[in-house]
Amino acid sequence: MARSKSIVGEAKQIERAITLIHLGARLQVLESETDLSYERLLRLYKEVSGKSPSKGQLPFSTDWFMTWQPNIHASLFLNTHEYLNKVAALDEIDTVIKAYQLYAEQMKSQGLELLLSVTRAWRLVKFVDNGMLTMTACSKCGGHFVTHPHEIARHYVCGLCNPPARAGKGKLAGSLGVEAASVSALQIEH
Repeated sequence: MARSKSIVGEAKQIERAITLIHLGARLQVLESETDLSYERLLRLYKEVSGKSPSKGQLPFSTDWFMTWQPNIHASLFLNTHEYLNKVAALDEIDTVIKAYQLYAEQMKSQGLELLLSVTRAWRLVKFVDNGMLTMTACSKCGGHFVTHPHEIARHYVCGLCNPPARAGKGKLAGSLGVEAASVSALQIEH
């Protein structure tokens, strides 16, 4: 006897996959977050994006999230994600999608380059869920930032309050100058 599938459920899965493709998610994210077959996802990816998906493994190191600018971007995303987790009844992947869309909107409104891809944002949530990364409050500004779980929280100072010597000196488009950085977005109530 053939397994019956819900047409509405399948439509929701396809809609979710299309949203993730538009945001630039890698095929591995789609495989993990939908019940659609690899072949269907591959066809959908090609149809929606007009190209074959990127090949290769997903980023796995937590170190990328610890460097100065990526940490600020990751922290902004993760604060938004955690806030949405508390106030909205969404599936986990839908929370990632909404938080990423809000992060992207915030970066665009400030004229800043998106350093965090949706795939890295998804991976960040997985790292936090598995205890490989956590959020720690800055002892100066009170904002919550992505850190390793064994960071000494009592004396932690974020990269906005204590930026590296060369921070903000780059002339690259979208580079985050120290004076352009705003802690207020990271002070979402926990």
